[in-house]
Amino acid sequence: MGTYDVAVFGAYGHTGRFVVAELRERGFGVLAVGRDETKLRGLPWPDLDVRQASVDDPASLDRAFAGADAVINAAGPFADTAAPVIEAALRAGIPYLDVAAELEANIDTFAQFGERAAGATVIPAMAFFGGLGDLMVTAAMGDWTSADEAHVAYGLSSWHPTEGTRAAGKVSRERRDGKRIRFARGRIEHREDALPELDWDFPAPLGTRAVLGEFTMADVITVPSHLDIPEVTTYMTVNAAREVVTPETPAPPADGPSAQEFVVDVVVRAGGEERRIVARGQDIYAITAPLVVEAVQRVLDGRTKATGVVSAGEVFDAADFLAALAPRITVTG
Repeated sequence: MGTYDVAVFGAYGHTGRFVVAELRERGFGVLAVGRDETKLRGLPWPDLDVRQASVDDPASLDRAFAGADAVINAAGPFADTAAPVIEAALRAGIPYLDVAAELEANIDTFAQFGERAAGATVIPAMAFFGGLGDLMVTAAMGDWTSADEAHVAYGLSSWHPTEGTRAAGKVSRERRDGKRIRFARGRIEHREDALPELDWDFPAPLGTRAVLGEFTMADVITVPSHLDIPEVTTYMTVNAAREVVTPETPAPPADGPSAQEFVVDVVVRAGGEERRIVARGQDIYAITAPLVVEAVQRVLDGRTKATGVVSAGEVFDAADFLAALAPRITVTG
């Protein structure tokens, strides 16, 4: 391949640093973009092309993305950043990918840019939440053209949230006005009742763990965007769900991947048949980097199946994509 230059908006954030490191490791040129030039210049790569820009200054975004072949948005809350950065990417005529786990931001992206991005490439939620689950459900479907239900269970050994995760959660809670979201009967529903708690039988060695049912993540936006599945439910181990909302929970280490381990267990059912696929790895924030960088590589190389606002499972060969993530993510099923 030739050398591609990828702009990373939010390059100095926790996930943004992982993305920059992954791009450099793969031989990409990196344009480090963000609001704070001092923080950009404080990144541990002195040769980076640093470009200051903010979402409330469209001209600054245009200057920052000049010469880029694609842009990865790693700056949350995405409810604030996604639309302006997508607008700038469309003006520049380059692909846009983000790592948004925020349901509302992803809903907005599909709704606001579904028609305007025709012929372009806009891939929201190309991350651990939203992207990985969508790829797994798509791969599990195989030759099925529809299914009755899909279940995505997240088994996290712990969850130390970043500053960005906390900020995004605050924005989502404000927009939901105390309600929660689930995807059932083919549509998004807002509910006021408590999350159900149940046991989930994860594969060994994790085993049976208490989980919160309908702990809704971005998969309920990405999966139904292209798959005929009227019931999509996501689950989270209780320990991780409690940690992420506890103010006293410390942030993850700033100097590299954490010791957090994850298991993602996907079950798809149709007409009495069941298919299952499992992914294992380390650090949900760090693992987002190979996910989104593999995606941008495939987009720039032309290994895509669709354009417009598309999710990972729709635009890529899901099974081949998952295989390419080894050994960072181990997939069985």
